[in-house]
Amino acid sequence: MLTQTAIRNVSQRQPATQARRAPVAGATMQAGTIELMGACMSFAANAEIYGENEPADYLYKLVSGTVRTYKVLVDGRRQIGAFHLPGDIFGLETGDEHTFSAEAITECKIIVIKRSTVMALAARDNDVARQMWELTARELRRVQEHSLVLIKSAEERVAGFLLEMAERVPSGAAVELPMSRQDIADYLGLTIETVSRTLRHLENAAAIEVPKRRRILLRNRSALRRLNA
Repeated sequence: MLTQTAIRNVSQRQPATQARRAPVAGATMQAGTIELMGACMSFAANAEIYGENEPADYLYKLVSGTVRTYKVLVDGRRQIGAFHLPGDIFGLETGDEHTFSAEAITECKIIVIKRSTVMALAARDNDVARQMWELTARELRRVQEHSLVLIKSAEERVAGFLLEMAERVPSGAAVELPMSRQDIADYLGLTIETVSRTLRHLENAAAIEVPKRRRILLRNRSALRRLNA
C-alpha cells in the first residue's frame, strides 16, 4: 500500500504531458502510445511494487530490471506466476484488485500508468483498444502455457525454462539469469534441491554448462527441446 501512495504522489507531480516530452531512454515501444501516459519510478531490489488484493489502479511497463509476480499459498509456500523482463507490461487485471503481488528482483525502472486513463482512451481510440486486447491475449496465453508446465517432469520443466529465458533474452549460447534458484523453483513448482539436481544432471548430459551460478551455457538446444516437447 505504501507503493500505491508513492505512485499517486509521483503521478500528481509528473503529469502525462511531461512524460511525453521526455520519454524514458531505452523503453521498448511494445505498447505504442499507452506508455507515454505514465510516469517513471525506480524500485530497489526486493521492493514491493504492489500487493495481492490491493486495488488494480495502475498498469506497469518495465524499462529495466526484472520483476516477479507471486502468491503465498495457504500452507506458506510461494508460487511465482511470472517473471517480467524489460519491455513487458504487467499488472493488467480483469477485476478491480490484483490477484498476485509484484516485487522487483533487481533494481528496476518502471513506467506507471493510470488504468482508468488507459481505459478511457481505449474507449475512443481503436489503436489503443487493439493494444489492450493484445496485452490481455498475451497474458492469457502465458497463464495457459505456465499451467501446462506444472504437469511435466522436473527435467522437462527446467529444460523448458532455460529455453524460455534464452528466447526472451537472446544472448548467444549463454543465458544470464537475474533470478535466484529459489525463484526458479517457486516458478516451476519444484524444490530448490530438485532444480539444482536437475541442472547438474543436464550438465552431466552435456546439454548445458554452468560456469557461474546464474550464467548457463546451452550446449545442446536440440536435446533441451526434445525434453520440452
